[in-house]
Amino acid sequence: MRVGLVCPYTWDVPGGVQQHIGDLAEALIALGHEVSVLAPCEDAAAAPPYLVSAGRALPVPYNGSVARLTFGFRAAARVRAWIRDGRFDLLHVHEPAAPSLSLLACWVAEGPIVATFHTANPRSRAMAVSAAALRTALEKIIARIAVSEAARTTLVEHLGGDAVLIPNGVAVHRYAEAEPLPGWPGDGGAIGFLGRLDEPRKGLPVLLDAFARLAPERPGLRLLVAGPGDADEARGRVPADLRDRVVALGRVDEADKVRAYHSVDVFCAPNTGGESFGIVLTEAMSAGAAILASDIPAFRRVLADGAAGELFAVGDPGDLARAAARLLDDPARRADLSAAARAAVRAYDWRTVATEVVRVYETVLPAGAATGPVTAGRREGV
Repeated sequence: MRVGLVCPYTWDVPGGVQQHIGDLAEALIALGHEVSVLAPCEDAAAAPPYLVSAGRALPVPYNGSVARLTFGFRAAARVRAWIRDGRFDLLHVHEPAAPSLSLLACWVAEGPIVATFHTANPRSRAMAVSAAALRTALEKIIARIAVSEAARTTLVEHLGGDAVLIPNGVAVHRYAEAEPLPGWPGDGGAIGFLGRLDEPRKGLPVLLDAFARLAPERPGLRLLVAGPGDADEARGRVPADLRDRVVALGRVDEADKVRAYHSVDVFCAPNTGGESFGIVLTEAMSAGAAILASDIPAFRRVLADGAAGELFAVGDPGDLARAAARLLDDPARRADLSAAARAAVRAYDWRTVATEVVRVYETVLPAGAATGPVTAGRREGV
């Protein structure tokens, strides 16, 4: 079938929704479907061949953060042209509540529409305020998907209706094998972290506090940190004599991210909340990392209630330090967790997840036949 995927956020800035859509597109193509992705994008030359640029995105305060979105008459015209030229059997829009391309596509398109909801925010002011205005667009959606129970709950509480639960996927093969970074993990042990250094809910301060408790008695222990943010500010959270043992890679490309997962003895996800799924965990699981994660609901589900990774009390550096010490001292336990993680993550492989998504597509199309191409109707004011 011919599938049009709509991404609301700019393709130029990496993010979980963009990665989800790109991986889904590639998985659908591998299954034999024709796929086009519409997204805000300035650097079209660096974009994958299936992506169509809808132009520049602008920073907009949205849902307690700043998202780069595209809206307005010009964007609506580009949506119409893409739908007209694509002759899609169906549209699959992501985050249709965001004031961007997905919402425009719902307003403009006539035909089968599937939507995926990613946001997990029980106090989403943006969704609550805009619910009435969104209703005319969301009524055109035939099937809804939520990537987690938290995202499903957010949808139900703010917009009503329900959704089928299909988790985020991960390209397991992409992370399975890689050479460690030079000199890692080292004889004294290494703990890893991946995420924004300056975003409190990612929990790096909790990990740094735990590292400051562990490191004095473990002279060779190092902490490998990857992600955007002020590395000097992060190092400043540990005593001066330990700062050279906190190694910050900054923002890493996909290849070095995979190598980082293979460069540590223990991968730590100390997030304090606000996670609807935990894609960082499934990536680390695909790499066979021994995982230590905070006991938030999303992480507990992905780690099979602790069978595929150790859990520690949320926001408790002492509990994190004790759990990390046990794992660092027990290679056999780390090996068991690695094997369990590799087995558990198969359920999230994109080959499995994409097949479930296709089943949803089939429910919105008449049995044995396509409905004819999705068309771009005219809506006053759009």
